[in-house]
Amino acid sequence: MRTRIVTALLAAVASLVALLVAGPAAQADTQLCEPYATTTIQGQYVVQNNRWGTSATQCITVTDSGFRITQADGNASTSGPPNSYPSIFTGCHYTVCSPGTSLPRQISSIGSAPSSISFSYVDNAVYDAAYDIWLDPQPKQDGVNQTEIMIWLNRVGPIQPIGSPTGYVNLAGQSWEVWTGSNGSNNVISFVAPSALSGIGFDVLDFVRETINRGMADYSWYLTSIQAGFEPWQGGVGLAVNSFSASVN
Repeated sequence: MRTRIVTALLAAVASLVALLVAGPAAQADTQLCEPYATTTIQGQYVVQNNRWGTSATQCITVTDSGFRITQADGNASTSGPPNSYPSIFTGCHYTVCSPGTSLPRQISSIGSAPSSISFSYVDNAVYDAAYDIWLDPQPKQDGVNQTEIMIWLNRVGPIQPIGSPTGYVNLAGQSWEVWTGSNGSNNVISFVAPSALSGIGFDVLDFVRETINRGMADYSWYLTSIQAGFEPWQGGVGLAVNSFSASVN
């Protein structure tokens, strides 16, 4: 009997050691289908379904490193706005703030804001894959900010940024076509890659400074959020953010 007890205890200890060595279990995937449903990952980022432009169903599956679109029933005209902006972000967006964020933060007090992302694309859809970076004269945590910076890493189909092209600039080791305009609610500056980029690592401040140089913001303004994801017009199942990081120093 004593031998059996000792053997059972040793087996239990071995199982415990194995669990400790393996570390905590990975976060179970979460599905979001409600228009503005959100969840947090890694204890520091918010993932949002953000289906703002259509009543058609859209679902995303959130992983422990990003998300993928699993249902996208919207079918928007390419001459108008997209269906949604499923995305991941740090900072504050319409009262939702990521855990532990230091944003909003005055631009003049930021030394650097490194970010990186890895995307997976599909061909049978109309969409862009883009960063969305928000600036405002006030430390706004709700509502529309005054200036929106978009960084288009890819676009598929007959779509284009808001406004019109206003030149080119070299930033983050790439040449970008610059578009400027207004969507009626806020000013928009878009930096469009000449060919698809499946990922990028860069300092967000490089694009913020260029926006300031073009008179669309000021160093006294606030950076409120750094977001990245997709704007689908038609389809989009299979589009994925594989990994994302962003910090403000």
